[in-house]
Amino acid sequence: MLGGTGAQGGAVARALRRAGWRVRALVRDPSSGRGDALAAAGVELVPGDLGDSASLRAAFAEAYGVFSVQPSSGQAGSGVSDEQEVAFGLAVADAASSAGVSHLVYSSANAVGSEPTGVGHFDSKRRVERHLATVPIATTVLRPAAFMEILMLPGTGLDRGEMSFLMRPDAPMQFIAVDDIGRVAAAVFDGGDRYAGRTLELAGDELTGDGLARILTRATGRPVTYRRFPAELLDGNPLLDALARLVDDGRLAGGADLRYLEAEFGPFLRFGQWLDGPGAPALRAASAEGASRGGPSLR
Repeated sequence: MLGGTGAQGGAVARALRRAGWRVRALVRDPSSGRGDALAAAGVELVPGDLGDSASLRAAFAEAYGVFSVQPSSGQAGSGVSDEQEVAFGLAVADAASSAGVSHLVYSSANAVGSEPTGVGHFDSKRRVERHLATVPIATTVLRPAAFMEILMLPGTGLDRGEMSFLMRPDAPMQFIAVDDIGRVAAAVFDGGDRYAGRTLELAGDELTGDGLARILTRATGRPVTYRRFPAELLDGNPLLDALARLVDDGRLAGGADLRYLEAEFGPFLRFGQWLDGPGAPALRAASAEGASRGGPSLR
């Protein structure tokens, strides 16, 4: 699997181990310490590089499946361009096919669809998805909504009793906890051919900005107000402005069928449940006085 040392990949690794799978995680340097938590959970660490097809084929040898997620230009500090993300995604798919892997599960994004979005780190995923349709192995595409974890990053204003994000106060947007992405990915691998060739849009909750503020008020024990990112911020940040437009036109707001997902995969974490459970440490950090005022990283 890819991305095991990241939030999403780590959630998939944990879910696969809980489901009884043997898991092998590709890491650049198994001795660096970044994979220690994975190793402690029984995950085998193997050296490899997304830019080295031979190392990918070696890592995938005799594997049943591959979970594919790549670093993205939308991640602050990733140092990855859109073209590199595409190249990495295609290399993983081709190496999995060459190695005889039975099933590849690719993590994309909910804004991806039949038409380009104009946002590089979404359109790169669209190009990878289109390539997956040409490889001669079973593939499943997961399109998760915005992560609940994003709402706890510095720059959203929670330390000041405020919350600023992309949707309008009265408009809904879908979110998902990364642990639920891991749980669905494990279920897809367990399901074999049942999910082959399918694209699944994933979300665990749908909230307006005002609804988000009400839940945060309860969770923090102090009033929290919501406002959309101010116009001056959007005007001065082309990426945030493009993301806000995608929320307004519905593509980034999400269209996952929450009832179907729960019937298919069991209960998903609602935002309030996530804040009371796995999100509690992040909530405490985000609410702390003097938290960083930097801008949020959205992917």
